[in-house]
Amino acid sequence: MSANEREFDIVVWGASGFTGQLVAEYLLGRYGVEGSFRWALGGRNELKLDAVRDRLGAAELPLVLGDGTDEDSMRSLAERTRVVCTTVGPYATYGSPLIAACARAGTHYCDLTGELHWIRRMLDAHQETARASGARIVPTCGFDSIPSDLGVYYVQGAAHERYGAPSRHVKCGVAGFSGAMSGGTVASMLHMMEAAEADREIRRIMADPYAINPEGEREGPDGPDHSAPAYDADLGQWTAPFVMAGINTRVVRRSAALRADFYGPGFRYQESMLTGTGAAGALKASGITLGMNAGMAAMALGPLRRAVTPRLPAPGEGPTRQQQEEGYWDLRFWAAPPAGSGARPIQARLRGDRDPGYGSTSKMLGESAVCLAQDHLQSPAGFLTPAAAMGQTLIERLQKNAGVSFEVTG
Repeated sequence: MSANEREFDIVVWGASGFTGQLVAEYLLGRYGVEGSFRWALGGRNELKLDAVRDRLGAAELPLVLGDGTDEDSMRSLAERTRVVCTTVGPYATYGSPLIAACARAGTHYCDLTGELHWIRRMLDAHQETARASGARIVPTCGFDSIPSDLGVYYVQGAAHERYGAPSRHVKCGVAGFSGAMSGGTVASMLHMMEAAEADREIRRIMADPYAINPEGEREGPDGPDHSAPAYDADLGQWTAPFVMAGINTRVVRRSAALRADFYGPGFRYQESMLTGTGAAGALKASGITLGMNAGMAAMALGPLRRAVTPRLPAPGEGPTRQQQEEGYWDLRFWAAPPAGSGARPIQARLRGDRDPGYGSTSKMLGESAVCLAQDHLQSPAGFLTPAAAMGQTLIERLQKNAGVSFEVTG
């Protein structure tokens, strides 16, 4: 069956989970059930899915049942829909059969993973299959890593307009965010820590700045992630390491490799957290760095990790409605002008109107799925990034529908 003849345009897989329910709620509120595309709730437990459907007040919304660990079940799912939008993590535990099925069936795919080692494993295993089938496989369609990835794409567009050429060096500073962590995110982080502790190759991949670049292009001018407090004269503030830079920077660098025509040769990208100016900014940068490094070191040790785990949010738990609505995120970008041009750098700002991990992420993932299902994209098939797959089309969707603003400020 061709993609255009399938029963559904989108299946929200894992719709009974915390984030899956938010995605379903967003799609229902924005697009309804009998709108411009056909979509369904998917998962393993019919009773839980039926309860979600009841809470949504959408009795006509179809249910799709399956077992994420079973290859035949995932093949059947992939063959019924044009796009699978999945929130079921940890993805390294539950996501591999679904990726394989989508790659074989020519089914587009988007998820929320930040599990770098798993992305690399899936990329190496299924890239050629997805390319041959016509499937666009697009991980990292939430806060990690849409704001970073599309933010750089956006400033590169501004660079082409202002300079007639791309910027060869872009920086991102996280100015602020507010939100709570869900149990699903905690489970994914713990899984990555456990995998890295047990496997030296996984530790090597997680430390590689170009870990998910195309094969043969896994080297470049960028070095290890920002790991110490530092004053950044370009961003005009003190900076500290940002916990999500380990995935965001790799996604941006893959975008630059996949769209070398748009990003140019020798592209560099760094990401950090902004902490302010003067002595207060320096002190805050030092405190954040110390706390983050100590926390990561502690969680990397099995006995400490197991002792802390019972005190962390469990899967299915997440921020309250009020916390989601009162949350926000705010990123600043700096892009260097061409060397010797005398032109001023480009400065830009991206903001989201909900907490980054759930309120905003659910809208970004939902719009990514709709974009893959409905829009006439020019990108090739295979394992892509949000920028390489959807680029300006997704930027326009996020600005129109998802409470995300893009602005050149200087």
